[in-house]
Amino acid sequence: METTGLDSLCHRCFDSAPPVANQKVSLLVFQSKAAVLRDRLSTLFVDREFFMRSGTTMRFVKVSARLQRRVAFGVAIMLALWTVTGAAVLASQNRLDAQQAVLAKEEQHVAAEQARVAAYRGSINELTHDLEARQTRLEKMHAGSFGPLPDRAAIDANAIRPAQSATKVSALSPDTAPLIRLEARQRAFAAQLGALADRRADSADSAIRKLGLNPRQMLRVGGAQGGPLIPASFGKNDAEFSRLARKLAHMQALEQLLAAIPTSKPAAITTMTSNFGYRSDPFTGEGAMHSGIDFRGAAGTSILAASGGKVTFAGVKGGYGNCLEITHRGGIVTRYAHLSAFAVRSGVAVTRGQRIAAMGSTGRSTGTHLHFEVRLNGRAVDPSKFLRANPDVFAVQAAAQSRSRSDV
Repeated sequence: METTGLDSLCHRCFDSAPPVANQKVSLLVFQSKAAVLRDRLSTLFVDREFFMRSGTTMRFVKVSARLQRRVAFGVAIMLALWTVTGAAVLASQNRLDAQQAVLAKEEQHVAAEQARVAAYRGSINELTHDLEARQTRLEKMHAGSFGPLPDRAAIDANAIRPAQSATKVSALSPDTAPLIRLEARQRAFAAQLGALADRRADSADSAIRKLGLNPRQMLRVGGAQGGPLIPASFGKNDAEFSRLARKLAHMQALEQLLAAIPTSKPAAITTMTSNFGYRSDPFTGEGAMHSGIDFRGAAGTSILAASGGKVTFAGVKGGYGNCLEITHRGGIVTRYAHLSAFAVRSGVAVTRGQRIAAMGSTGRSTGTHLHFEVRLNGRAVDPSKFLRANPDVFAVQAAAQSRSRSDV
């Protein structure tokens, strides 16, 4: 109670006293509390006496307050050391756990990077395979129908100027540099092939027009369809090589169409007895339309296919007598009439110059001869414009025929 009164008095004095006085009051309060603590500790550590009895012997043991304080102090020190050590061990364990967590995260990151690198290398391997396969197709195509390769120096000159994006990719990933150069070289190569295909298509188109035919209309006929020289596509979503494939398809369709036009003589004879157009009918003497050309020859003379195609009729056809028809590309049909015998049957494919029949005088005929017709989409046209074409047309057609045979 006295301490409480003293504290109350000190607090009142502290509130009203000047700073120096307040410090003195604080010191008095501290000393007072320290004295109270000493008093309480002195009540805990007092001299203690213990009597120990062993049989008839009585022993007296005295434990002084000083020794108790030392033991208590030692225990307190040990507890403090144990606490500090435990805290240090716990902190160390926490740091170790944190480090292990960081290491585990790093391992995951490394594993993810390794997987990404593996996927990247896998994509490079796949790209390498695609480019090599495309190169093989280009080489096979060239060897098949284009003849000598374009100037290698020109290709290399274009190849050393790849796109800016490709250059950046090559700089960031050196292992892709050979692929970038290979693809650039292929693109330059494809550009030259495209130009060559355009020239050949234009040449075939011009030759067909010189024969009095319209290639666009003829290509719309189902039998005139062509296809790329390479069965497989050049690549996925590659517009440049897709354009090349379309150019090659157009070129091939025109060349196959030109090669199929019947420009070869249907027999090994040159004597014509009647031309295409209006004439005096040999039986009635009246004016009549003659839809073909008549070739005179000996009985049994070999009749030859004027161009390659498929035999679509072999039999008797009214005034034509024994008649044979061959369907070619572009809606063209050749008709061979007044035959004495057939060498082929309907449904078989024939080649240009192949023996297909023998000359005779069947049907509405005044003597042994061959009636030769050319029909375009069911309409008779003058065969002489095909048989008497300019030499340059024959040269272009011969080249187209040679390439068409190599494509088969």
